[in-house]
Amino acid sequence: MHDQETLAAQALRLVTTRFPDALGAMLGGSVAQGRATAASDLDVAILLPDTDVSRREVVRHEGRLAELFLNTLADIPEFFEWDRARRRGTVLFIYDQGLPLMDPHGDLSRARNQARAVLAAGPPPLTSAEWERGRYGLTCYMDDLVDTPSANRYEQLALADFTLREAAHLLTAYHGAWTGIGKWLPRRLLSADPVRGKALLDGHQALAEHADPTPLASAAEGVLDLLGGPLREGYAHRWRT
Repeated sequence: MHDQETLAAQALRLVTTRFPDALGAMLGGSVAQGRATAASDLDVAILLPDTDVSRREVVRHEGRLAELFLNTLADIPEFFEWDRARRRGTVLFIYDQGLPLMDPHGDLSRARNQARAVLAAGPPPLTSAEWERGRYGLTCYMDDLVDTPSANRYEQLALADFTLREAAHLLTAYHGAWTGIGKWLPRRLLSADPVRGKALLDGHQALAEHADPTPLASAAEGVLDLLGGPLREGYAHRWRT
């Protein structure tokens, strides 16, 4: 692991050099959690005056990649609601759990309080149509996974990935919890449901290592059982006009 204090100082230099008018900055991601490696990027949320423009940028600073989430003060409430609607809360968690780098006028503290209020409200619940679509999709992935010969490893591995992602999406939604992508998917999944989440992840690993779909299919069916069981015949979906 790399020194958190050193990386925070590097992130602060990035902010003051590139954004001298910044009203606040927060360092998040792996660095804030003490999990940084040599290749970890810097995830930095930066507050800008309303004369600027909200955007997202990826830059390299002092040899390290940095992903910048730039928002004007006026845009923060709308952006937080957009982040909540995705059910991942990526930037919300940076403001909630990150390391403050600068806050000369208290704007960062106020934004952090707003983020925490949004996080406390939780992600939006799935609609009835979204639940049914998710159940049907997971059922299809699970059935195909069981039906795919282990010799077809490309197909088997692809189906395992889709099964895990859809099951995680439904299981976190069932618990009213936040979901994630990439390395945050297992973290959010285990946080939402340590037992069923671990069963899904162990099943995915078993398939990757031993070409055995049974544990993952069983874990996926356990998720479906929480939601009324697998959905096959009887599913209907109306196309939008």
